[in-house]
Amino acid sequence: MNPVRLIVAGCCGRMGRAVVRLAAGLSHVRIVSALTEEGDPAIGQDAGAAAGTRVIGVAVASTPAAGDVLVDFTSPAGCAAWADWCAASGVALVSGTTGLSPEHQAALDRAAERSPVLWSPNMSIGVHLLARLVEEATRRLDSSWDIEVVEIHHRHKADAPSGTARMLLERICSARGSDPAAAATHGRHGERATRGPGEIGVHALRLGSVVGDHEVHFGGADETLTIAHHAASRDIFAAGALRAARWIAGRPPGRYTMQDVLS
Repeated sequence: MNPVRLIVAGCCGRMGRAVVRLAAGLSHVRIVSALTEEGDPAIGQDAGAAAGTRVIGVAVASTPAAGDVLVDFTSPAGCAAWADWCAASGVALVSGTTGLSPEHQAALDRAAERSPVLWSPNMSIGVHLLARLVEEATRRLDSSWDIEVVEIHHRHKADAPSGTARMLLERICSARGSDPAAAATHGRHGERATRGPGEIGVHALRLGSVVGDHEVHFGGADETLTIAHHAASRDIFAAGALRAARWIAGRPPGRYTMQDVLS
C-alpha cells in the first residue's frame, strides 16, 4: 500500500511541528508539502529540521503541492480557507483547529460536499473514548445526578471553554435530551449560585503550561463519580491526526468524526 501523501498546514506552529516530527518516523504517511504563512523566516528550511527532527527533503513553503490529505492546525480563518482549497483540489481535510464559529463550520460543510472532511476540537484517541464513557454514564444515571465539566489548559490558550469541553457538554446533553445552550452554567458567582434543575456546570482553568486536562464529575446522593483524561504531551493530538489522515484517505466526500475513525 502506497503511503498517504500528507500536506501539513501550520507546520511551524506547536502542533504542526509535532505532526511533522511524528510523521517523519512513519512508513504509512509521507509529507509532500509543509506550509506556513508568507513571510515566515522558516520558508526554504527543511521541514523536518525546522520541527526538530531528521531532514525529510521537503522545504517549508507557503504554496501547497499535490497530496492526498491536508492536516490543518492553524486558525479558524485558516481552517476555512484550507477547507475551500481542499474542496477545489480534491484533497481530504483533517483539522484540529479550535475556536471555529458557525461561519467556519459552514465552510467545512461546503467543502464536505466535494471532499472528505474530518474536524475535531481534540484529536486524542483517549479523549474520544472519554466522550463515549461520559455519554454512557449520563444515560445510566438519572436526572437527580449533578454533572460538572472542568477543563484545564495552559495560560496562552485563547478560547474558553475548550472545544473538548463543549464536545463533552454536547454529548451529555444528547444523552439527557437537553439543549447545551440552556443547560450550561459557565462558572458561578454571587450570593445565589445554587444549582438549578438540569444545570451542567462548565469551568475553564488556565494554569502554567498544562497541555490539556478534562474531567467530568457526576454527583449523586452520598457518592460521586469522576471520569478524567490527562494529556501529558501534544504528541497525542498529532498522533490522532495522523491516524485520522490515514483513515480518511480515499473516502467519499462528507463530514466525518474521530468516532468514525475509532469505529
